[in-house]
Amino acid sequence: MRIPEALQVLLDDGIIDEVRRQLKSGKEASVYVVRCGKEVRCAKVYKDMGTRSFQARAQYQEGRKVRGSRQARAMAKSTSYGRKEQESAWKNTEVDALYQLVAAGVRVPQPFGFFSGVLLMELVTDAQGHSAPRLGEVDLAPEQAREFHAFLIHQVVRMLCVGLIHGDLSEFNVLVGPEGPVIIDLPQAVNAAANNNALAMLQRDVGNITETLGRFAPELLATDYANEMWALFEQGLLLPETPLTGVFVKDESETNVDEIVMAIDEAREEAIRRELARAAALEPDND
Repeated sequence: MRIPEALQVLLDDGIIDEVRRQLKSGKEASVYVVRCGKEVRCAKVYKDMGTRSFQARAQYQEGRKVRGSRQARAMAKSTSYGRKEQESAWKNTEVDALYQLVAAGVRVPQPFGFFSGVLLMELVTDAQGHSAPRLGEVDLAPEQAREFHAFLIHQVVRMLCVGLIHGDLSEFNVLVGPEGPVIIDLPQAVNAAANNNALAMLQRDVGNITETLGRFAPELLATDYANEMWALFEQGLLLPETPLTGVFVKDESETNVDEIVMAIDEAREEAIRRELARAAALEPDND
């Protein structure tokens, strides 16, 4: 196995002691199993991305804070420096999100530091110590599917309470460990309050999980937790322990456009009548 340059730097610096194997490789990162002293962890090595990838990421990056005005201008103009800053911001988003979510009690891998483009974090394993399977790779009894769904909805609520939405949550980004689901892959985490696409992404995240687990417990498919929690979030009423029902009644009342136009026309005509009456009152009497 060829050791990536980024991991070789960590080996040389004594941050990791051994690279055991590659766990997975994706378009944006490769993950390796490494040893740090007596602990076995995983190392996520981010890949450098092109301009097209930055454009695809734009909807996720909306509303994210930038270190300074110089960085913001460069990123907006997509200069070489700006692209480098975008790359750095994308990688750091996952690191920051992991620390924030661990503190909030969300079940995500425990981070152990970010070194030169490499994120060291907990290796999620199954009961036998092997790499944990993804949610889409396991068969579940209906009751277990309902338990996993309730748990994951609660995790999404906890994330939303600290202002974050996963943005790409699905059966591929949830591992199943001995104690239940663990949410992974967060570089696209969305700022819930500042991103115009936040609700749509929340609906997609919850919908993906519901569809996956609904294969084993079909009654889950009739729930609508995303809109319910979002309505509470917008009102400032969503808390980590807020009980949810999975029921959301949409306001089906439609605004009657014709009535609004008629009211505007009537108001305009009334204003014209008042103006004519005022002008007539000011005219001199010639009789």
